[in-house]
Amino acid sequence: MTENIIECREVTKIFGGLTAVNKVDVFVPKSSIFSIIGPNGAGKTTLFNCISGFYTPEHGEVYFEGEPLRGKTTDAIASMGISRTYQNIRLFSNLTTIENVLVGQHHRLRETWVDAILNTRRYQTEEKASIQEGVRWLNFVGLQGLGNTPARSMPYGAQRRLEIARALGSNPKLLLLDEPTAGMNPQETLEMTALIRRLRDEFGITIILIEHDMHVVMGISDHIAVLDFGLKIADGTPKEIQANPRVIEAYLGPGGAALAKKYSRNK
Repeated sequence: MTENIIECREVTKIFGGLTAVNKVDVFVPKSSIFSIIGPNGAGKTTLFNCISGFYTPEHGEVYFEGEPLRGKTTDAIASMGISRTYQNIRLFSNLTTIENVLVGQHHRLRETWVDAILNTRRYQTEEKASIQEGVRWLNFVGLQGLGNTPARSMPYGAQRRLEIARALGSNPKLLLLDEPTAGMNPQETLEMTALIRRLRDEFGITIILIEHDMHVVMGISDHIAVLDFGLKIADGTPKEIQANPRVIEAYLGPGGAALAKKYSRNK
C-alpha cells in the first residue's frame, strides 16, 4: 500500500453561512506531485490553509505522516516539514534575496538574541552555515550571484523563484505551491515547471500544487483532485480527469461534457 504524506479526512471549513470546504478527502502519496484544481471559489486555497495550519477545520482532520495537525501552530507545522508559497507574492521587499531565504530558516536555528549580541561561537557557526545553505537554494532556483540584490528590484519571475527558495530554506518534506506560474510568460512557465519536477526528482520533496494553467497541471501531475463549490467532485490521473464529465461540466458549464465530446470527435 502506498504511504501517504498528507491525508485529509472529511475536512470541512465554514465561514459564517458559507461552507468553503465540505467533507473533502485527499490522500497525497510521498514524493508525488499532486495538483488541486477547480474553478474560482472552489475552495482550493482554503484547503491549503487547513493543511498549513492557517485555518482549523470545523470538522474532519488533516494528518501529516500519520500525525494529526489539529491544535498545532503554524510554526510547529512548519517545523514538522511543511512549507508553502502564496498566490500573491509575499517577499520582504526591502531585504536582499539572501536575507529573504535566511528568514525561511529561522525555526531551524538554535541561536538566541543573546548569542547575536555577544557574537558567540554558536552564532558565528550557525550564521555561516545558514548563509551557505541560502546560497545553495538561490543557486538551485537559478538566482546565483544575486544574493545581495534587493528583492523588490527582481523581475516578477525571479521573485516567484525567490519565494520557492525561501520556502526551501526550512528543508521541507512537503511544499505547497499556490499558483506558482500565475502571471508568468510561456518561457518562465516552462522554467518553473522544470524546477518543480527537479524538487521532486532530486530531493524527494512532495509537491501539492494549486494551478489554473491546465497545460502545467496535466503535464506535471502524478495525481489530481478537483474541487467545485467546496466539494471534491473527482480525483485521478491526468488522463482520467481530462475525460471526467463532472470536471468538464464544472469548467464549461451544463452541456460542457457533450460539447467537449463532440469537439474531440471532430478533431
